[in-house]
Amino acid sequence: MTPRATDRARYDRATAHLDAPVAIVDLEAFDANADDLVRRAAGKPIRVASKSVRCRALLERVLARPGFAGIMSFTLAESLWLARAGFEDVLLAYPSADRTAFAELTSDPKLAAAVTVMVDDPAQLDLVDAARERQDLEVRVCLELDTSLQLFGGRLRVGARRSPLRTPAQLADLARSVARRPGFRLVGLMAYEGHVAGVGDAVAGRPVRSRAIRLMQSAARKELAARRAEVVRAVRAVAPDLEFVNGGGTGSVQHTAAEAAVTEIAAGSGLYVPRLFDNYTSFSGRPAALFAQPVVRRPGVGVVTVLGGGYPASGAPGADRLPVPYLPEGLGYDGQEGAGEVQTPLLGSAADDLLIGDKVWFRHAKAGELCERFEELQLVEGDRVTATVPTYRGEGRTFL
Repeated sequence: MTPRATDRARYDRATAHLDAPVAIVDLEAFDANADDLVRRAAGKPIRVASKSVRCRALLERVLARPGFAGIMSFTLAESLWLARAGFEDVLLAYPSADRTAFAELTSDPKLAAAVTVMVDDPAQLDLVDAARERQDLEVRVCLELDTSLQLFGGRLRVGARRSPLRTPAQLADLARSVARRPGFRLVGLMAYEGHVAGVGDAVAGRPVRSRAIRLMQSAARKELAARRAEVVRAVRAVAPDLEFVNGGGTGSVQHTAAEAAVTEIAAGSGLYVPRLFDNYTSFSGRPAALFAQPVVRRPGVGVVTVLGGGYPASGAPGADRLPVPYLPEGLGYDGQEGAGEVQTPLLGSAADDLLIGDKVWFRHAKAGELCERFEELQLVEGDRVTATVPTYRGEGRTFL
């Protein structure tokens, strides 16, 4: 049997008592991926991106391992929920306009001490002050640097449209605004290089495109390393007690960790290793999070139909945003139907060996978004389910 066939047999045995749809996390693969992230971080702590996990039990599991420290959250409401649950270091990765949550943050010393908010505009500080419940509580603040690569005088931009702050002077100006403002304390700087960390550079069947991506990423890493170091010097001149400088992402851990200016690395998707992380030369991980759909029809030779499965990922629409049929090997979508809301035909010779009620295992395109489709994750060790844990959705939390 191939390794994938062996995994399929294990997963089928482990979930034989469970009806599909069902979602699993293979703990051996999860832990091996965690070890690989730590190895690549080379001694710098990894802050776990919660949007890529969306399960408190698994956040607790990875944070109990050496090499991991702190959470990078995706909404302020989530940040407060995690802080109330006992997570003591939560960095909100995106600016918020949640006035209710700001009122909660500024009314509770425990929450104010545990949560750091993201800022790239003085108007965001105004929102906090307008909602503030207590004037005596300091709000912890992190500034975000725009990491995009800009060429030809800015006419060509590569990278996500995030912070408006690019230069050392711009970051230092905002740092001074925070420092002058009562009720705020600047503690961190973040720079997420998504065009390096989140874009695969070895796209199957696209050698020219892959080489172009590698050249772009090499140039982007060099430009950002120099600029990030200058920005950190400028901000530390204003706030010498800066606690952390965060950078990275699953696809660039070892490169970002090599920068002296960076004190911690952000990563999360590398724990589950969804399909979008198959196309990297910098690392290879083990698929740890999968979901199964049941075969409900056999329309003809070389075709089976499974229930549901239309779980596209966020981002620019395209075939790479769809889940991929993974086990058994050799199945693919019907080009006229794709992944359906209620039914999904799958084509391939492997279909003829599947019976009504059998499970087909899929990998989601992205990591944590899978958890928005399931209330529970079955934790698999070997060929047994050893625990069932709720996702955020299973705890009644749908933050986005």
